[in-house]
Amino acid sequence: MADISADVRNAKKASIELAALSSDVKDAALNAMADALNRNREKILKANREDLNKAETLLKKGEMTQALVDRLKISDVKIDGMISGIKDVVRLADPVGETMSALELDDGLILYQVRCPIGLLGVIFESRPDVVPQIMSLCLKSGNAVIFKGGSEAAASNKVLFRILQDAAASKGVPRNAFVILESREDIGTILKMDGYIDLLIPRGSNSFVRYIQDNTRIPVLGHAAGICHVYVDEDADMEKALNVTLDSKIQYPAVCNAVETLIVSSGIAETFLPKMMDLFEKNKVEVRADERARNIMGERSERASEDDWDEEYNDKIISVKTVDSLSEAIDFINSHGSRHTDTIISENKDNVVRFANMVDSSGVFINASTRFSDGYRYGKGAEVGISTNKIHARGPVGMEGLMIYKYILVGNGHVVKDYTGKDAKKFSHRKLNKEFGV
Repeated sequence: MADISADVRNAKKASIELAALSSDVKDAALNAMADALNRNREKILKANREDLNKAETLLKKGEMTQALVDRLKISDVKIDGMISGIKDVVRLADPVGETMSALELDDGLILYQVRCPIGLLGVIFESRPDVVPQIMSLCLKSGNAVIFKGGSEAAASNKVLFRILQDAAASKGVPRNAFVILESREDIGTILKMDGYIDLLIPRGSNSFVRYIQDNTRIPVLGHAAGICHVYVDEDADMEKALNVTLDSKIQYPAVCNAVETLIVSSGIAETFLPKMMDLFEKNKVEVRADERARNIMGERSERASEDDWDEEYNDKIISVKTVDSLSEAIDFINSHGSRHTDTIISENKDNVVRFANMVDSSGVFINASTRFSDGYRYGKGAEVGISTNKIHARGPVGMEGLMIYKYILVGNGHVVKDYTGKDAKKFSHRKLNKEFGV
């Protein structure tokens, strides 16, 4: 059995080397990774077919959901997306060493705030093999080492993607030990205890899975436990916008965390909007669970919603429908039942739009747009390491900026603190400078 602890310690050491690599080396490695994915398409698809065959068996036994099977699938189109994501990261500016601020404390004494990598990250995820190229590319460009632990359902896919990318990066001078893949479930317990080496954990998966990680480690955790997103159709909504945005938010890809789970409708538009929306849901095989007022309008085609439905992340073609009498009621409902992920308002009323944007306490608040836009790639980040609903460090789709921290570098010339204390103390100038770090 491999010594995972040793691999983690080696990755921590390699993170220091990685942080010092030049932009040219990192970009050459990223381009090599993209080319390697393109050359090895059949190998990737073959490994994925192996995983899918096992997944279909588990699905028939009721031991795996259709949503997880959907997330597991790799196609040529998905490989194209992986390649495109890596190429987008190449085009991003290298953040390592960027001077965030420079402050003159006194003549010849300058304090710099400089961006630097976090260090060693642990990424624990379920089902989604495309997480591997997304996160490895962002970590490489930002100078972070990374440990991957994927779910057993994607073992073959994850392993082949990891090896292809690791070999490609190493061929251009990136330390091989900076990237580690774990294959045993028991390894998770090991890394959760390695707070002396791992600087940040990023779990991606179900609500219960993320909460387990959060509850069983002292390592800081970045992520979200649930994706309960809302679309609120205001009484001043444009009907076509409301129908199209709601439908896209639900059916474009129902198995992901930024798909809408609850539709909230103002009673002022419900009589005209809900029958048309119900027709679209029925046409697209979306199961509707509605409150009593909505069911009275939509008829027996909808099911009765329970109180639990307002807090449910379906990840499927299921949606709950809630009617409200005011914007305030909608906002209160979202802040009470949402997961602070992504919520959108459909309205032509500028006052209502501004109030919604200011008062909904979510990492993404959208106006007349699908919740499915909540994504690192669509935000221009190249890719994302995950979505954070935290209120510290990083929030929303987390790209490369969420993998950076900073350090303070003070440059002096024999300066000592005693000169700035006592009766004849020198004064600090605290003058902002437009100056890059350098010695």
